[in-house]
Amino acid sequence: MSQVASPSPSSLPASRAGAWLLATRPRTLVAGAVPVLVGTALAAHQGGARAMPALAALLGAVFIQIGTNLVNDYYDFKKGADRERVGEARVTSAGLIAPEQVIAAAGFTALLAIGVGLYLASVGGWPIVAIGVASLIAGFAYTGGPFPLGYHGLGDLFVFVFFGLVAVGGTYFVQAGAWPLMAIIAAIPVGTIGTAIIVVNNLRDHESDAKVGKRTLAVRFGVAFTRAEYVTLLALAFATPVVLAVLDERPFMLLPLLSAPLAIAPLKLVLREQGRPLDRGLALTARLQAAFGLLFALGLWL
Repeated sequence: MSQVASPSPSSLPASRAGAWLLATRPRTLVAGAVPVLVGTALAAHQGGARAMPALAALLGAVFIQIGTNLVNDYYDFKKGADRERVGEARVTSAGLIAPEQVIAAAGFTALLAIGVGLYLASVGGWPIVAIGVASLIAGFAYTGGPFPLGYHGLGDLFVFVFFGLVAVGGTYFVQAGAWPLMAIIAAIPVGTIGTAIIVVNNLRDHESDAKVGKRTLAVRFGVAFTRAEYVTLLALAFATPVVLAVLDERPFMLLPLLSAPLAIAPLKLVLREQGRPLDRGLALTARLQAAFGLLFALGLWL
């Protein structure tokens, strides 16, 4: 295996606990929390919110997100995808934590998610079992297994489906016992902004990914396509509350538009920059996701 480029020592955590925190990739955890918040807010507005299932859904989503991050760390190292990494350091490739420990931690996190899932299944029945199993398999298959989704241009679809449609709809279902059209529509902006984060990541890494055979959409279709994809995803996200406000005649649905100024800086970075400067674009898109998600949840609840 080729030698991995060493990150700057100043960018690496100084303690073992810090290394494990880095491995969880805390900035990505909002992608697991926002859909649960949105699904719960919608259930609350319609009188179906339940505190314990909502909390369990949040824990399950976070566990699956962390497990997916750990699996990605392990398999990207094994496949050599981190050898010329320009983004945030990965603990395996940086030599901070042994690969065997990282994949073992991923397995432990999956067990925690299964434990939460058993409770949710007792509340929501077999559909929750199906959702949980599919989510765990997809999280592993993102970079692991014989057909890793992220290596074949399916990572964007994975995020939209599982951190948008499934997460929002599943959260609503386990509390209200139904999966209405409104839950599907509400999942669209959650999924699109979550996918936009992956798009920035893939745009940043498209050159190094191409060298190791990681065929993301950015690698397959190029920079111009990826930038257009990012713009389209954000446009869909901000269009959805407008459509809901018109269809449902609820002006509070327009609250997410207050987060629009937060989209300007990441848009400029994505449209102008490549490589390491897009690290900031990732952080700013995650901030946009959090702000939009909070305002969207508030608008759905009111």
